[in-house]
Amino acid sequence: MVNSKSKVGHNKKSFLDKPVEHIDITSFDSRKIIDSMSKMSFASRDTAKAAKIFGEMLKDKECSIFLTLAGSTSAGGCMQIYSDLAKYNMVDAIVATGASIIDMDFFEALGFKHYQGSQFQDDTELRDNYIDRIYDTYIDEEQLQICDKTICKIADDLKPKTYTSREFIREIGKYLKTNSKKKNSLIETAYDNNVPIFCPAITDGAFGFHLYLYQQKHPDFIIDVVKDFGNILLSTSQDEKKGVIALGGSISKHHAILCTLLNGGAEYAVYMTTAHNTSGSMSGATTNEAKSWGKVKDESDMATVIGDVTIMFPLAMIKALEELDKDNLLMNSK
Repeated sequence: MVNSKSKVGHNKKSFLDKPVEHIDITSFDSRKIIDSMSKMSFASRDTAKAAKIFGEMLKDKECSIFLTLAGSTSAGGCMQIYSDLAKYNMVDAIVATGASIIDMDFFEALGFKHYQGSQFQDDTELRDNYIDRIYDTYIDEEQLQICDKTICKIADDLKPKTYTSREFIREIGKYLKTNSKKKNSLIETAYDNNVPIFCPAITDGAFGFHLYLYQQKHPDFIIDVVKDFGNILLSTSQDEKKGVIALGGSISKHHAILCTLLNGGAEYAVYMTTAHNTSGSMSGATTNEAKSWGKVKDESDMATVIGDVTIMFPLAMIKALEELDKDNLLMNSK
């Protein structure tokens, strides 16, 4: 254990010296690991089951797939996975928190980084150095403010009117085409591949404060969350089957799974979360619970995996990629 006082007197640079590196699921094969886990118990077997359902979902040409993101996995090393899913046509729509999209993905697209830190560090000292902490990950607060202010600058160049989050994020993707310093961001990749990104709670991150202040000066610039919800409902064909990959929970998961009601529920559903269902929260709600609401069909393929998304999802997704013939998929992607 690191002594919480061991870095007293260190400057800001000494804290931000080890960038988080995002895992590349196209670079190795995890099939043997997942195949072995399928013969185990607990979260291992659940993860293997999730990987199998991912594969079935991706092979089903009649299925539209929603990917939902909540929490801080984008900052924790999973950002390239999400970008690759958009790049290789493995998801049809993304529903995410504002923090995941703006304060993590767009943040890195501008050339900033997240850094490995320690959960035992004195947080008062971090605050003195203007460093924000997400468990054992550090963010430079000054860079985060630049990120949020850049979003406001993008808004300055837009026609003042009512936008949905999807429309606004697409404008951010257009901006990144000529201004990004990191070319594989989720926003830009989704823009390139026409994968819509929805942020029904776009104000949930630090950007929310800047958006509020911006609207006080520009009252004609509006994000319409009700219209946004309608766009999520209609983002994929209502005749198609529905699959949901929900990472974390929160409003992102709720919006995506709620949209399946128009189809009588999802045919495929995989939830991965650290939350438990005993609290009654949406984040901990299981796929079985969703049946009672009509959001998941009785005969659907489904799995709920309780555990760390940064561990389980890369393994499961690599397995699904390999089952789809990864080399052929990468060669023939957009």
